[in-house]
Amino acid sequence: MRRVILTEKSHIAPFNEPARDLRVQNKPLWLWQRDLLARHASEEREYEDWQQAHDLETEEVEMLVHRDNLFFNAALIDEFVERAQAGRRPVRLAFRQDDPSISTHVIPLTHSFFQQGDLLLADMWYLPRGVSQSVEAEPMIVDTEPSEVGYYHVPPYMATEVGDLVYQLPKKSFVLIENWVHIFIADILFGVFSGGVFRQERIDSEWVYKLKLLSRSVLEQKQIRSNSEMVSVGNNVLIDPSATVLGPTKIGDNVEIGAGVVIDNCIIGSNVTISQGCQLMLSVVSDGCFLPFRTSLFMTTLMENTMVAQNTCLQLCVVGRDTFIGAGTTFTDFNVLSGPLKTLTRGGSLEETNLQILGGCVGHHCRLSAGLTIYPARTVESDVVILATDDRHIFTKNIMYEESDFYAHEDKYDYVRQYLREDEDIF
Repeated sequence: MRRVILTEKSHIAPFNEPARDLRVQNKPLWLWQRDLLARHASEEREYEDWQQAHDLETEEVEMLVHRDNLFFNAALIDEFVERAQAGRRPVRLAFRQDDPSISTHVIPLTHSFFQQGDLLLADMWYLPRGVSQSVEAEPMIVDTEPSEVGYYHVPPYMATEVGDLVYQLPKKSFVLIENWVHIFIADILFGVFSGGVFRQERIDSEWVYKLKLLSRSVLEQKQIRSNSEMVSVGNNVLIDPSATVLGPTKIGDNVEIGAGVVIDNCIIGSNVTISQGCQLMLSVVSDGCFLPFRTSLFMTTLMENTMVAQNTCLQLCVVGRDTFIGAGTTFTDFNVLSGPLKTLTRGGSLEETNLQILGGCVGHHCRLSAGLTIYPARTVESDVVILATDDRHIFTKNIMYEESDFYAHEDKYDYVRQYLREDEDIF
């Protein structure tokens, strides 16, 4: 089968690059798609739009056509392809509008679904005789099979309108990535969190698999969630004996994990250093990252070559590549006034996220000094440098490139020079 890719040129704020180049599950999105479709497609071609595909794809061959800003897991794509091939007719991926995981987490901030009655049509087609059949494609509905999973309760004295906070975690994941929040959903909610929930369901329902885990734990003399079936470890990995690693967790090559570290249901890339006392839960740490002592991540994504300094806690955040976040910086994640959390969209407007708890997002190549406080759902654009000063350390609005201290007026540099008491030549 031939795989035809339609490129999405619009950029995702605050990263300022297309979705295909952003990391999900510690892979660029384009590579994630290629790896999942390798067993279905023997060749691939890429076009700017449908018109170019119609002009150049004249052969009547079996095709899978999709946009390059889609995140999906193996369960979804395998069902779609297998059902489509069995029917041998042109079809288009569709979801019911009231599918809990789609309506709760995917529809907000998304503008590219095509609505047909109570169905939402996605940009993915199976065409048994080429692109000329695209107009004939009928909807093929896929049920994401979500499970409602709670993660904590907000006490009434904090917010009377919130109560129990739950996620709709799908077995068959699909996200149209048009906003940084969709990276959070794909990486964390529909990635590590969903994977852990359905692994637990498998343990509870399949006694053969449960017996396998028990025998592996006895053989290795480890807890069930720490054995080699639950924790995958790469080559040349150093884990201190006092560290705790609970699965399902995947650790890459050349990783160092220090004393007292706790890792619970995470993806850790290669060439990563996690120093003493760090705590990581439901997070993705990409290749080349460095976490000094007592850094904490909860439901957070770090893209490659990023450093989060000591005593910093990131909750429900997304951080781009080659970024530094200084010690003691705080990303708040809850509006104590109970108002809706809104974030920046492609057009520069603010839209509701449909999430009661959400941290912030930092773009690529940023440098944030120590001691900053950034409000929920705020973004820091790529290439921004922020220096904490007496009048500039709490940020209630999105931070744009033009506000970077690196490009600020000379009087701000004078303040920093005086504060550091260093030779002016360093500037």
